[in-house]
Amino acid sequence: MKLKNAYFYTLREDARDEDSVSGNLLVKAGYIKKTSAGVYMMLPLGLRVQNKVEDIIRKHMNEAGAQEVKMPALIAAEYYEDSGRMKGFGPSIFKLKDRNNKDMVLGPTHEELFAYAAKSHIHSYKNMPFNLYQFQTKYRDEPRARFGLVRVKEFVMKDAYSFDADEKGLDESYRKMFEAYKKSFDEMGINYRIVKADTGVMGGLLSEEFQAIAPLGEDTLVYCDDCGYSSNLEVGKVVRASKTYTEEPKEKNLVETPHCETIEDVAKYLKMDMKDTVKALLMNVDGEFVVFFINGERELNESKVLKLLSASEINFADDELIATSNAVPGYCGPIGLNCKVVVDEEVLEMRNFCCGANQKGYHYINANPGDISYDVVGDITNTKDGDLCPVCGRPLKFTKGIEIGNTFKLGTKYSKAMGLQYADVENKLQDVWMGSYGIGLGRTMAAIVEQSHDDKGIIWPENIAPYKAIILIMSTKDETQCRIANELYDTLTSSGIECILDDRDERPGVKFNDSDLIGIPYRVTVGKKAADGILEFKKRDAQDPEELSIEEVINRLK
Repeated sequence: MKLKNAYFYTLREDARDEDSVSGNLLVKAGYIKKTSAGVYMMLPLGLRVQNKVEDIIRKHMNEAGAQEVKMPALIAAEYYEDSGRMKGFGPSIFKLKDRNNKDMVLGPTHEELFAYAAKSHIHSYKNMPFNLYQFQTKYRDEPRARFGLVRVKEFVMKDAYSFDADEKGLDESYRKMFEAYKKSFDEMGINYRIVKADTGVMGGLLSEEFQAIAPLGEDTLVYCDDCGYSSNLEVGKVVRASKTYTEEPKEKNLVETPHCETIEDVAKYLKMDMKDTVKALLMNVDGEFVVFFINGERELNESKVLKLLSASEINFADDELIATSNAVPGYCGPIGLNCKVVVDEEVLEMRNFCCGANQKGYHYINANPGDISYDVVGDITNTKDGDLCPVCGRPLKFTKGIEIGNTFKLGTKYSKAMGLQYADVENKLQDVWMGSYGIGLGRTMAAIVEQSHDDKGIIWPENIAPYKAIILIMSTKDETQCRIANELYDTLTSSGIECILDDRDERPGVKFNDSDLIGIPYRVTVGKKAADGILEFKKRDAQDPEELSIEEVINRLK
């Protein structure tokens, strides 16, 4: 690509409205451009990178025996109604009607259509196993699009679906996809961890995530260096360092706590440790008023709650819903509360704790599990610093990650819903076992930039970069420099080396800055010494350039 007559631009200042390093750099370097919240153009440089990511993934998918297809993005809503997922997606699914008033959706994911396609092929056990995959645009109406390409409303995903006759076959198909994912991310040079995760709206038997390690990450990863245990915070089992409370139970007392409407205020007023308090969270769970009670130091884990209660949505309760009970916001407690009550397992092990009294301005002290009543008990809080590994008992560690890939053992969930069956060896009908596997291409690009950049710009790995080398002409008025640069460009291009020729009539400083910003792996500078056959050669992340002959530059790049 010769820049003088190409679509190419960069920004001199940081991008507006970008809240991540990757989002800022990709916009600033002219890879992407925002059109609205969570929706981006993929510009020429950006598309080349996305295509490189796609090619790597495609190679490993094909090697694993998967076949590529292309499903529509516009889908009849009935498929999601049949599977029961329309409700699960809630407001995140884009809905519309065609001119015949038929309900349609923009596909958020494609399990249903792949199951429908599989029906045409699967008749008996002899028709399996097989795996189909695609690169397709997905649409999800994110309530809070952010972090550039990390949380968006429109994105390209590689999704694959395996079909097997039994669980043993699914295990083998899952293993093949799992290895293909590892090979793909390893080839891209990404620093990642594989963690257990919540199956969420996908459902099924198992979910694992490939998480790129990055401070920006929306997900908190919990792991143990001693035994290799790892999970997403949303599913991490809480194992406290001190599991037993040995203090003898005392008699509860009602105490005045004026103007103390948060558990922090109460603990400070009563000069208590937060770990000796129980706080209430007043929530709306699928339209029902539910109060959750957890240790004052803990945070409620909504993913665990939804799974425990087999619910689809949880939000804070409004005044109207709270008024259906005797709960008093700021002073709500588990003693004498007339609504659905869910308590965390830890609360039932505590002794002589402080909790709300359901009277404005009052709390109980020295309350105990025997004083409270509840409907449901479970592990409903997040793991926190100081907790122990549920496998080996060693202290856990925490880091942040960007989910770039996920793998699901769906089991027979979708085949049952979609009537996907086969005849076994005894000619009896059985449900097909399915797996689902996804990689977000935009997220993968963002994760690479988050992990590989400096104060000058992006540092792309060679196999992901839009071009391998960039040739800078220091003076476009110098005929010798222009001739040598163009000859070098032609030689490299004819040798299959993708390169950029910066032949713009710009100052050298602009060209150097743009070269660093867009992150091309190798820079060749054609300057004053070019007439003597000497060029400047620099790797993007090297400290200083080298002086090489033209032949040495060509050989080095080859």
